[in-house]
Amino acid sequence: QVQLVESGGGLVQAGGSLRLSCAASGRTFTFSSRAMGWFRQAPGKEREFVARISGNGGSTRLADSVKGRFTVSRDNAKNMVYLQMNTLKPEDTAVYICAISEGFYGSGSQSEYAHWGQGTQVTVSS
Repeated sequence: QVQLVESGGGLVQAGGSLRLSCAASGRTFTFSSRAMGWFRQAPGKEREFVARISGNGGSTRLADSVKGRFTVSRDNAKNMVYLQMNTLKPEDTAVYICAISEGFYGSGSQSEYAHWGQGTQVTVSS
């Protein structure tokens, strides 16, 4: 069974930065063979795609709303994936959730992600 635990959320002023982490664990789990995704959900809104990274870290994709401000990376030796968030805006306020894909490359489609973390709250004040 795969387990994902996010951390690093908090309260930050607009223009500030936060670095989110997601730790993956589970017996028989091969972290480097799976793409990882970041999603977010604000109150009253649907969960939306933020970023994804392929199993070996060679391919990344960001949502248009965060491109140029966010960076996704991973450390397969530690079974960790990160989301560096810079120049944060109030619109970025949401619960940020990491997920593991069933495939190597991943996409923005939520249906391909088999396991989801509990999420970490990010609040950006104006």
